[in-house]
Amino acid sequence: MTGAGKWLIIIGGLIMVIGLLWPWLGKIPWGRLPGDIVIEGENSRFYFPLTTMIIVSVAISILLALFRR
Repeated sequence: MTGAGKWLIIIGGLIMVIGLLWPWLGKIPWGRLPGDIVIEGENSRFYFPLTTMIIVSVAISILLALFRR
């Protein structure tokens, strides 16, 4: 199996696991963390999850570093 095939299987497995855990993941306050930017107007809402993106990026970096070994 090629490297691309292995990555597709891993990504598919991760998507499946996230889908199965979604009811419990919805209870975590992702997107409502301090540092996330929300600007609400009369007819609009701008949302920029800065802190959430940083945490997710660090978690993915750690996981990838563990799998490279």
